[in-house]
Amino acid sequence: MVESIVLKFGGSVLKNQETIGKAAGIVLDLHKKGLNPVVVVSALFGATENLMKLAENTNKDIPSDIMDQILSMGERTSARVFSAALDSKGLKPIIVDPEFDNWPIITNDKHLDANPIYNDTDKEVKNKILPLIRNGKIPVVCGFLGKSRTGKITTLGRGGSDTTALLLASCLNANELVLVKDVETIFSSDPNVVENAVPIKTLDSEEALLLSSGGAKFLHAKALNYNKSGVKIRISSLEQGAQTGTIIDGGSVDLIVEQPSDPITMVTIIGDKVLNPNQIQKLMEKINEIGGRIISLTLDLKSTILYVVNGKNLADILHKMVIHDKLGKAVSFYDDLRIIIIKGSALETVPGLIQRVTQPLARNDVNVFGLITISSSIRIFVSKNQVDKTVLLLKTALLSIKQ
Repeated sequence: MVESIVLKFGGSVLKNQETIGKAAGIVLDLHKKGLNPVVVVSALFGATENLMKLAENTNKDIPSDIMDQILSMGERTSARVFSAALDSKGLKPIIVDPEFDNWPIITNDKHLDANPIYNDTDKEVKNKILPLIRNGKIPVVCGFLGKSRTGKITTLGRGGSDTTALLLASCLNANELVLVKDVETIFSSDPNVVENAVPIKTLDSEEALLLSSGGAKFLHAKALNYNKSGVKIRISSLEQGAQTGTIIDGGSVDLIVEQPSDPITMVTIIGDKVLNPNQIQKLMEKINEIGGRIISLTLDLKSTILYVVNGKNLADILHKMVIHDKLGKAVSFYDDLRIIIIKGSALETVPGLIQRVTQPLARNDVNVFGLITISSSIRIFVSKNQVDKTVLLLKTALLSIKQ
């Protein structure tokens, strides 16, 4: 495999002649160092929004496949402008466009939010992009876009250019993917929202997934599903180039089933009002004090449900606390439960996933004592004697989804 480095330039940094020139300069520097750059570009700053507004104002019921064709013009224009910038620096760019024979990104036919088909794309990348690199060309790939098996242009939805870049980097088994954005690093929180945000040097892929699923905007969670080769990702800026910034290390966070062995007790407190923060804090402190550990808590108008590790011997103490501190009217306990966790970035790309994994459980008489979604995970509570059966059913359901 030819060594390569993939660079993605977002629309926020492709604003004008100056910023496009700086971006092209980064590519030139890497080329001079003997690397083989592959470039992915978003639409020029503001172009996609302008195209969408124009189309919607022209026809509020515009068909989704026509909208995809209109929106594609943003990236297709950007690729041509960027190729011209590279050409001016003496490089040999080649535009990779869905209308050309060299296009590699194959997707399903869900317009406006298509998902890449990894195996098909991997084959096309090796057949079409690798020969360009070997011949000294610098592919300039339209981000955000795909092409269905029936030959129609598709778009990849929010964060689509990041998905394009990570998909290409994985299929090329690139040395690194550099996402060039308008900030030089990932911060501990949004500097525009909090004071004294600090830069983060490294994240693993699961940490990156949790942050992006929670609303951080450095990388869309969907993109992480396509890092099958475990390519290192760098978040950097025009000013920093491809040498510094936050490193995200690790492969894709695929759909998997985890089965922790800790015994769990479901504690249900009923009352006529929602517990306040002080009451919840006292409850948590008491459970920790007597050897338990809360792994989940849900509140309703008339009930509080806690899932507690090592909670089997807490009944008498918790009952006394509930009555004495007026936390509720009564408390019940269900012992010998286990938690089963489904997690992975692909959760966001599978419509109706919860239904698809729980229906087989219902059909096979598995009683679900609780189901909670947290970040990119589904947590299911079942009785101890149904764990093996549940895990097998869930793994079978996920296998059919992956196929």
